[in-house]
Amino acid sequence: MDELARQRLPHSVEAEQAVLGAMLIDARCIPEALGFLRPDDFFIPQNKDIFESVYSMFALSQTIDPITVLGHMRTQGMFDEQSTRQYLMGLMQVTPTAAHMAEYARLVRDQALLRQVAEASAEISAMATDGQGEASTVLDAAEQRIYAIRQGRADQSLYKVGEVLPAVFERLDELARNRGQLPGLPTGLAEVDNYIGGLGRSNLILIASRPGMGKTSIALNIALNAVRHSGKTAVFFSLEMSREQLVMRLLSAEAHIDSKKLLTGDLSMDEWNRLIDASRSLTRLDLRFDDNSAINVAEMKAKCRRVEDLGLIVIDYLQLMQGSRRTDNRTQEVADISRNLKIMAKELDVPVLCLSQLSRAAETRSEKNKRPMLSDLRESGAIEQDADVVMFLYRDEYYNEDTEDKNVAECIVAKNRHGQTGTVTLQWLAQYTSFSSREWRHEDE
Repeated sequence: MDELARQRLPHSVEAEQAVLGAMLIDARCIPEALGFLRPDDFFIPQNKDIFESVYSMFALSQTIDPITVLGHMRTQGMFDEQSTRQYLMGLMQVTPTAAHMAEYARLVRDQALLRQVAEASAEISAMATDGQGEASTVLDAAEQRIYAIRQGRADQSLYKVGEVLPAVFERLDELARNRGQLPGLPTGLAEVDNYIGGLGRSNLILIASRPGMGKTSIALNIALNAVRHSGKTAVFFSLEMSREQLVMRLLSAEAHIDSKKLLTGDLSMDEWNRLIDASRSLTRLDLRFDDNSAINVAEMKAKCRRVEDLGLIVIDYLQLMQGSRRTDNRTQEVADISRNLKIMAKELDVPVLCLSQLSRAAETRSEKNKRPMLSDLRESGAIEQDADVVMFLYRDEYYNEDTEDKNVAECIVAKNRHGQTGTVTLQWLAQYTSFSSREWRHEDE
């Protein structure tokens, strides 16, 4: 960008000078200013250098006044003996009072946001007119660029340790305040939570099984419980079942009514009353469904970015998804999808729970060894690499009608990037198409 075009970008010299002057006049303004602004918010290079110096000195708990700031700038090579000294002293003279520093800082931040919008618009326009990729790719990049601005994140990929430390300490402080509680969203299955620590933010969690094991049911259980206990919003993308079918399952589990009765409508008065109570309970929760069977990751991400207080994303299921780029190599396409799901979890900073089918390899093994393994993941080994947690569902009665483990399911934690692996035994409530802990009793609900 040439100098003339740059000067036309939104900025306020007076507001920038007033912020810096207030910080030099009254050191009590500094924490508030540093919590609201970053060096890149300043348009004038000299103002940016001064703010960056104050930022560094504050992080080191150093005394901050005009003299010490001049000394710091001199050691950092930002100092011109004549002009810098005069400019710094002039800042305090042009600042009427430190009392209105918050208003000055807000104006500086607003101008910085407008510059980012202008720069993003220019980049998006260039991508669109230069033919850089397919329309869906350009649209996703454009939404990502604008979303980053809205979230207040710098569009950069290199961070100094000092820039990362505040977020780390904030997370540690949160964990310390919630000591004894799960670090992630609860699944509602206590034994599973003991293994994986709940659904961790930015994690990709995979639940896989052969058809008929109950993947959709356990995903609904987890989504409902996460919303109920966190108060956040969960989005459930169903590429196989309709939203009406999913809500029917929720009603069955919530009202403790046999799912077959809901299919026929043959209900007693007591069951109708329980359905009404269950519907009232479900209505209070922010669980949203999307049953578009042709959706891809870019479209999911675009929809989720617009959701306030998003807590969880559920996808049912991976092999039904379409890639953003069409290819004859389905294995590569699934690998791209799984990678994009992990990126989505990281960008939106929420757990993504994705269901997956297993290959028929387990069916061909001996009768005593049909439990799934990581090698059974269908179509792509990349799924295993991208997922932070991989869990398998297995019910022995599916293969062996004479088994002693009737209505018993195993949740096999086969991969756990942040903890232990092992097998958890769950109760399969076939009549309600749901799962619970083994010690579940009807009256507990």
